[in-house]
Amino acid sequence: MIKTKRIYDSPSPEDGYRILVDKLWPRGIKKEDAKLDEWAKNLAPSNTLRKWFDHKEERFEEFSQRYKEELREQKDGLNHILEVASNKDVTLLYAAKNTNLNNAAVLYKVLKSIKNENKI
Repeated sequence: MIKTKRIYDSPSPEDGYRILVDKLWPRGIKKEDAKLDEWAKNLAPSNTLRKWFDHKEERFEEFSQRYKEELREQKDGLNHILEVASNKDVTLLYAAKNTNLNNAAVLYKVLKSIKNENKI
């Protein structure tokens, strides 16, 4: 099972394999406290896209489309997560305040689509 969670929420055993999917390290989090198994910077939005989006709700739909285009170039990284998720629970970690409008939510949908339909 794949799920998403804010990195600021306490780690728990139910998280399983914890993957940070942000390009930048989250403020105020010590690396040892993050309990990460992996930091997948390559699956984060590009700096240009991240800065353009700026977590503005009105830009989320276009951000999602642009980010999905970027993810098309990351097949190895996407397949890696799906492979890990075939053996254990995976939690995609993000720092954004909005729990619905963030890159991890888009990445989750892309992974779900690949798993269900074998395509992005």
